[in-house]
Amino acid sequence: MTRAFELLWRDEEPARRGRRPSLSVREVVAAAVAIADAGGLDAVSLQRVAAEFGFTTTSLYRYVPDKATLLTLMLDEAIGPPPDLGDIEGGWRPRLEAWARELHRLFVRRPWVLASTGDEGVMGPNQLGWMDSALRAFAETGLAHRDVHQLFLLLLGHVRGVAGQAALPDATAELWRGEWLGSVTSIVDRRRDDYPALIDAIDGGAFEPGDGDGLELGLRCVLDGIEVFVARAR
Repeated sequence: MTRAFELLWRDEEPARRGRRPSLSVREVVAAAVAIADAGGLDAVSLQRVAAEFGFTTTSLYRYVPDKATLLTLMLDEAIGPPPDLGDIEGGWRPRLEAWARELHRLFVRRPWVLASTGDEGVMGPNQLGWMDSALRAFAETGLAHRDVHQLFLLLLGHVRGVAGQAALPDATAELWRGEWLGSVTSIVDRRRDDYPALIDAIDGGAFEPGDGDGLELGLRCVLDGIEVFVARAR
């Protein structure tokens, strides 16, 4: 059992030797989250967190044994409790819509969380809570558990993909779009007969910035597809 698992799932234990801790693990993690919110994950180090409390890095080991454990705790803290979907009327679809929008807001507000999730590792109560919240809504479809899991991953993948694009700074996104579109246009302009659909899309403004961030259109398509799948399964 790893220390990260113990800290996530057990009540905090007092230090076994030395003077009584003046902080809690939660306070240390909250300080680290604030640093990540301000400067991204690259700004987080044990030395930087320790400095927030006037500690030495060695002193911080009384609370977290290493940076990997700290990052695991930070992730669950930053994700926070899952949304309460119980009061949303209309069944599984509006509940999953609300879940997806809340998760998207979280990822956009804290892009470092998006970059940190998706890897294998110890999952805390908040991470599992978000999954459980979505699966409760999916359970109303009556679909087989294996199908529900795949559809959950489909919905999650859409939210992550759109949030990843939104996390790019405007200047970076615009630079990438301009360079990519410029290079592609210069190529296909010389071979218009080979790429008629792509030429038509470019000319029609398909790759220009839209009014929204892509969440709602994709969410509607994903949920429409799930609705059809549910109807056919009954």
